Amino acid sequence: MSTAKQALIAPATVASDLKVSDLRAALTAGWSDFKAYPIFGLFFAAIYVVAGLFLYFALFERGEIAWLVPLAASFPLLAPFVAVGLYEVSRRREAGTLMSWRAVLGALRGRGDEQILSMGVILFVAFAFWLMVAHGIFAIFLAESGIGSESLELFRTTAGIAMLVVGSIVGALMALVFYAITVISLPMLVDREVDFITAIIVSLATVRSNKLVMLIWAALIAIVLFVAMLPLFLGLFIVLPVLGHTTWHLYRRSVSQSAS
Repeated sequence: MSTAKQALIAPATVASDLKVSDLRAALTAGWSDFKAYPIFGLFFAAIYVVAGLFLYFALFERGEIAWLVPLAASFPLLAPFVAVGLYEVSRRREAGTLMSWRAVLGALRGRGDEQILSMGVILFVAFAFWLMVAHGIFAIFLAESGIGSESLELFRTTAGIAMLVVGSIVGALMALVFYAITVISLPMLVDREVDFITAIIVSLATVRSNKLVMLIWAALIAIVLFVAMLPLFLGLFIVLPVLGHTTWHLYRRSVSQSAS
């Protein structure tokens, strides 16, 4: 941990000196983790890809293809929970401990204290809340456009464009809030025996103390996930594991290990 200025957040010390170079180093380490154990990354990414394809074809079959936009936008809300297994892979590789499916999948249960499951409930509620908000936005602008959700022509109308602008702003604000809550808290819950409230406080403190780097990371996640979902979600097979492993290394750089 750097000796630069730090902020004490019990039970962890949070760095306030993150630089873009730290982000580059985390990305390099994340890519290295993925190359070392690709099977785990591909497995967790496959969950995302299969879910995305199911939603795509289900909405196409129901004639509601326009709903794919808000649903795809909600995927980043659930990505941190899916990445819990990836955090465990990075943790075990760093510690030099045995890698096994039982241990990696078991990380989803946390340390037997249901703290990660509690975070999962929070993310699910966030997902459901976003869908309700998106439904309300759609209902308002669909009525104005006079076009049903079965046609993508909606997005070429004035009402459709306005809907995208309003929905994007609202969705981005919600995503930013939940990013700040989860970006450090979930890897911390994998790494340490702390309650999820403490982990959330540490996550918020990290974002607050390193606004530039953490906002760059948030923007990079959003952009890369969006691009990866364009070719029928297939880009997620590479992008999602690397993002997950990178987040672990960013957590390790951000939070002092002296309190482990």
